[in-house]
Amino acid sequence: MKQSNYQKYGQLADDIIDAACAGDATAIDHVLCHYDRYINKLCTRTLYEKDGSSYVRVDEVMKSHLRTLIIIRFVSTHLEGRKA
Repeated sequence: MKQSNYQKYGQLADDIIDAACAGDATAIDHVLCHYDRYINKLCTRTLYEKDGSSYVRVDEVMKSHLRTLIIIRFVSTHLEGRKA
């Protein structure tokens, strides 16, 4: 069975995740940096030229959208916690 490459990057510390969920901008940035390679992989697209040749690029619009969704999720988690 093939082993995941995820293990070589390690896990985020619980205090960083807790701080990100609490709305700490530095912690959220740390989380985004930690998962940058994974986000790039999710946003990689094969594009084709008119002559049929292809090239692989990271779709920066999709990457920006995904990063925004992650930030929104952290902020909404923080706001839900404050209501409780």
